[in-house]
Amino acid sequence: MTVLSIVLQSLLIAYYVFSGSAKIAGAKYWVDVFNGLKLPQWFRVITGLVQLAGAAVLIIGYWYAEAVAWGGIWLGFTMLVAFFAHIRVKDSFGKTVQPVVFLALIVVVTLMNADGIMNLL
Repeated sequence: MTVLSIVLQSLLIAYYVFSGSAKIAGAKYWVDVFNGLKLPQWFRVITGLVQLAGAAVLIIGYWYAEAVAWGGIWLGFTMLVAFFAHIRVKDSFGKTVQPVVFLALIVVVTLMNADGIMNLL
């Protein structure tokens, strides 16, 4: 693993632990976001759990590098769903760009660790 991969992995872990925990805890910001997306609040909690699971897999990736790519695929799918949820309600560019930026970072980390996918297949 390269230093860049580890730095990006660490930033993604920090974001998804914070974001997932805030969603589960019912932080006002995330309650408002899910209301704006016209999604039920139980889906906010599920999304938080999905993000925490992805962060856990990325953490495991510190010891087992092949886990990083799998965690990236998991979180990448989550960001695709978030992107389409924002498109569905015709959110502004400012609100829609966040999942795109995180998806791009996830793609970079996943590609940097893609050999891990082949090792597990």
